[in-house]
Amino acid sequence: MLKPLILASSSVYRQALLDRLQIQYQSCSPDIDESRRPGETAHDYVSRLSVAKAAAVASHYPNSLIIGADQAAVRDGQILGKPGNHARALAQLQQASGRQLDFYSGLALMNSASGQIQVDVIQTRVHFRVLDEAAIERYLQREQPYDCAGSFRSEGLGIALFKRIETDDPTALIGLPLIRLIAMLNAEGITLP
Repeated sequence: MLKPLILASSSVYRQALLDRLQIQYQSCSPDIDESRRPGETAHDYVSRLSVAKAAAVASHYPNSLIIGADQAAVRDGQILGKPGNHARALAQLQQASGRQLDFYSGLALMNSASGQIQVDVIQTRVHFRVLDEAAIERYLQREQPYDCAGSFRSEGLGIALFKRIETDDPTALIGLPLIRLIAMLNAEGITLP
């Protein structure tokens, strides 16, 4: 008998990605402190939060497979948060113009019955085109990506901001690395397709 699948996230972006796999799951929003620890790298930060999110809902789902995920954008060694508003999104995209951002997408799959957990971090490098302020303003007015790390939605019009993307998993940039998740699910006996 297959274990229920739980997505420890309220993110509509992660839910839309998981819907692509055409498997049944439930979503449960984890309540955790997402503060970064002093000196913590982006890689370690998203890895820790992915595990913490899965663990936070494990007690509510004792015989399940729980997916935890987190993401951070990094520019020049600084972790960028979600902009939250137009002014910060404008500043983030101005600073990204003609440069590269690295995204770290953490993924954890916890078997709450056995306590076994698989963890990985997928890195994606995004190379931005040179953007003038008018182009950035047009983009922000159309998509308003204020809840997205890096101030863009690559699955939408944000793709027009890029010169190229380097990654092993294009879904990682949206927030849930499906290629790696499928391998983790296979290790737990769930075969897709």
